Amino acid sequence: MDFPCERISNSEEETKQLALEFLTELKSGDVVVLNGELGTGKTFFIKKITEALGIHNANSPTFALVNEYEGDLRIYHFDFYRINKEAELHDIGLEDYLADNEAIIFIEWGELFQNVLPKKRFEIKIEATGNEHRKFRFFKFS
Repeated sequence: MDFPCERISNSEEETKQLALEFLTELKSGDVVVLNGELGTGKTFFIKKITEALGIHNANSPTFALVNEYEGDLRIYHFDFYRINKEAELHDIGLEDYLADNEAIIFIEWGELFQNVLPKKRFEIKIEATGNEHRKFRFFKFS
């Protein structure tokens, strides 16, 4: 996968295949930020990646703020949607999670608190273009 790039998905199966393709780019220590309106498939995309890594209980951490999973790799899954202040992220130890080079970190709604995002990261912007149709834009920042 070359960055930046744009891909169109016309079904959940195509989104799953896109997630598996993106997974080949990931390694321990990577941070992936997913942005998009409610219902665009951020959590679905992450679930397909975690399933490929042997984790079958991934779900949205909207109320927990962060979920931790162990499979072939350790995964931290954040959701910034219900965070009101940046201080809340510091209170839950975001810096410690980001310092874990043995894990892959997914952050939904990262655009809400860009100040805390590491400079080195992937970003995926998802836009609904129809019932099951999505436009994915992939970026890599170093």
